[in-house]
Amino acid sequence: MYAKHYTLKLECAMASAPRKGALAQDVTLREVWAWSMYDFANSGYTTVVITAVFNAYFVAGVARAAPWATFAWTAALSVSYAAVVVTGPLVGAWADVHAAKKSLLLASTVGCVLFTALLWFAAPGAVALALVLVMLSNYFFGTGENLIAAFLPELADSRAMGRVSGWGWSFGYVGGIVSLGLCLAYVTWAQKQGQPASSFVPVTMLITAGTFALAAAPTFMYLRERAKPQALPVSGALREAWARVHDTLRHAREFKDLRRFLLCTVFYQAGITAVIALAAIYAEQAMKFTTHQTITLILVVNFTAAAGAFAFGYLQDAIGHVRAVALTLVGWIVMIVIAGSASGAPAFWLAANIAGLCMGSSQAAGRAIVGYLAPTPRLAEFFGLWGLAVKTASIFGPLTYGIVTWMFAGNHRLGIFAVGVYFVIGLALLAGVNVERGREAALRASGSAENSLAAL
Repeated sequence: MYAKHYTLKLECAMASAPRKGALAQDVTLREVWAWSMYDFANSGYTTVVITAVFNAYFVAGVARAAPWATFAWTAALSVSYAAVVVTGPLVGAWADVHAAKKSLLLASTVGCVLFTALLWFAAPGAVALALVLVMLSNYFFGTGENLIAAFLPELADSRAMGRVSGWGWSFGYVGGIVSLGLCLAYVTWAQKQGQPASSFVPVTMLITAGTFALAAAPTFMYLRERAKPQALPVSGALREAWARVHDTLRHAREFKDLRRFLLCTVFYQAGITAVIALAAIYAEQAMKFTTHQTITLILVVNFTAAAGAFAFGYLQDAIGHVRAVALTLVGWIVMIVIAGSASGAPAFWLAANIAGLCMGSSQAAGRAIVGYLAPTPRLAEFFGLWGLAVKTASIFGPLTYGIVTWMFAGNHRLGIFAVGVYFVIGLALLAGVNVERGREAALRASGSAENSLAAL
C-alpha cells in the first residue's frame, strides 16, 4: 500500500520537471519509479541496521559495552566492504558480458534480505554470530548498490544524470524513513510493554528484511535489462570478466578525470561511511542520547536527506558537477566542526541535519558524475570501479574512527574530528577534475567499442 502511495508522490514530483531531456528516449516514468524503488527498498537496511538501531544495540547489548565493541563493529563492516572491493569489478564485468545486471541484482537482494532476517538470532553475548551476519548482509547490500547504479545511464539523458540520480537518492531516503518509522512504532510499543532491547531489536531486523523484499518487487517487475550479451574472444566466463577488468585498469590513463574523481571519492566517502556507520553510537556515547531519542533524530535526518538529494540534483545540473560536489564537501566540514564541538542537544541536532542535507546530495552527485564519465559499453564495469572506490573508503573510514576511540579511551569527539580530515583531502583532490574533458574521453572510448563490435 505504501509503495502505491509513494509511486504517486514520485510521479507528481517528477512531473514538475521538464520531461524533455531528463530521461532517455524509450524510458517511462514507471520504469524510473521502479528503479527508484530499489533505493527505497535498500535504504531501510542501511538506516536500521547500519545507522540507527543494530549498530548501537551491538555495542551496548550484544557486546555488552566492551571497550573493543566499537572497533569490532567497524572492523566487521570493513571486512564486508573489502570483499565488495575485491569482487565488485568482477561482478560488474560479468554483468556487462552476459547482460546480467538484473539477475545479479536479484541474487544480491535475496542475500541481503536473508542475512538481515537472520540477525533475529543475534542475542546478547552472540558476538561472533552477529558479526558474521552483519558482514554477509552488508556484502550483499554493497554488491546490489553497485548493480542498481549501473542502470542510471540507461535511464537518464547525459545532461540530466544529476537530476535523475537525485530522484533515486531522495526516494531512497523516503524508504529509510518508512522502515525506520515502522521500527520506531514497534520499539515504542515494546518499551511500553516493558520489553528489553534484546526482545524488540531482533523484531526490527525482521521488519527491515520484510520491507526490503516487498519494496524491491517493482524493480524486478518493471526495470528493463537493455544491455545485450557481448561476444568476447576469451573462453570461460571468469576469464572473460577478469580480462575486461584488467583491460580497464591497463587503459586507466585514458580516463584521467574519472580516475582522479574516483580517488577523490575514496577520501570523502571515507568520512561519509564513518558518519553513517557510527551516528547512533556517537549520539548515545558522546551526546548521551537514549535509544528513542537517537531513532527520532535519525528519522528526522532522513527527511532532510531526502529533500537534499531531490533538490540538489537540479542544482547540480544547473551549476555543474564539480561545483556541486565541492559545495557538499564544504557542508560536511562545517558539520564535523559543529558535531565535534557540540555540548548540548540543539547544536548536535543542527549538525545532524546538515549531515542529512550533505549526505543525500553528495552521494547522488557522485553517482551522476561516474555515469557521466563512464564509457557506455562498460557501464556496469565502471560502476564496479566506483563501488570499489566507495567500498575502499568504507574500509578505512569507520575503522579510523574505531581505532581512535579504542586508542584514546573512548574519545568519540576525537574520532569524529579524525574522519573529518578525509573531507578536506577529498575537496583538495576534486579541484583537479575536469568533467567535460572526462566526458570527451568516455565518448571516444564508447565510439571505439562500437566500431570494434561492428567489425566482429
